[in-house]
Amino acid sequence: MIKTLILCFFAFASAAHAMGPWNSDCHGTTPCEIGERSYHVLEPEGWDGETPLPVLMHFHGWSRTGKHAQNSERIGASTVRRGVLLVTPNGANKTWDFWQAGTEDVAFGDAVLADVAKRYPVDADNIYVSGYSYGSAMAWRYACHSGNDVTALLAIAGSISQSETCEEAPAIVRHVHGLDDTVARLPLADGDTAPLRLWRTRLGCGESTPGGSWQAREFLTLERTNWDCADGSVTVDLHPGGHFVPHGWIGRQLDELLGLTPSYP
Repeated sequence: MIKTLILCFFAFASAAHAMGPWNSDCHGTTPCEIGERSYHVLEPEGWDGETPLPVLMHFHGWSRTGKHAQNSERIGASTVRRGVLLVTPNGANKTWDFWQAGTEDVAFGDAVLADVAKRYPVDADNIYVSGYSYGSAMAWRYACHSGNDVTALLAIAGSISQSETCEEAPAIVRHVHGLDDTVARLPLADGDTAPLRLWRTRLGCGESTPGGSWQAREFLTLERTNWDCADGSVTVDLHPGGHFVPHGWIGRQLDELLGLTPSYP
């Protein structure tokens, strides 16, 4: 549904673009308003004002706002260098309702992406959803109910119950987690020592294969595991640390998904 809305808005806005450049009255620290809710948007460096933009919608962590992710060298700095439009919704009372199906925050996410498509030329084939901690759980919840038109879920240190049955799913799921995370533990299910059972089951995944190790900074090595699935792919990167956004993780995922040479930051 979201991709259809974006394509419709893009067609309308493309006609309007002939009369003048793209322009949004809200970006950076000035929020875009949707009723009583809001979100922030950060344009990439060197954008020509015409080329359709890949979009990363990132859900912030507990007690934060969308501005925090934009100011982060591990989120905002990674998108501006890669030609990606960063969209960061603001949670009500600085948090998210991801606990069960039917949450209004899923509809809010839909409304944010639709509003972005009215303001910017959007590459509807490259829409990514991410989040950290509570925001990662919200990204899982969003993908569970509006994931069919999402290109990839990029989740950091947070999830929902592995017993959930998801109506929808993105074809690509990528998740990173610290083995020493005591705030939000690695998403395992009873009797299953492999992570991300919800998505492996939903996408029809087979046996796992090692994806090797990699690092953006010398002090943190991530070990990758891949699953090839009937309806997509699942990847998990595990590291020995705790509850944080690893240096270079978002940037590397975007590089790989967009066919760019991996770089840091």
